[in-house]
Amino acid sequence: MSNGSGACVMLSSSTQTIDVVVNGASKTVREGLSVLELLRELGVEPDRVAVELNRSIVRRPQWDSARVEAGAQLEIVQFVGGG
Repeated sequence: MSNGSGACVMLSSSTQTIDVVVNGASKTVREGLSVLELLRELGVEPDRVAVELNRSIVRRPQWDSARVEAGAQLEIVQFVGGG
């Protein structure tokens, strides 16, 4: 797996996973992810979204420190421009 810098990242077979709910759908993700890391894992562009974690809005400055725990419920709302 690449981390985007050309270097390979190896995930240990002992990597723990947790179950969360994202926009109403169950997902299994790596344990210990921040909100920002989860967005990246899901392929979501973080510059045009709002995130709610367990019914509380998570402000962008806290995305890197807010941890997603087992059973978490997230709503990710993408902003769409147009006219």
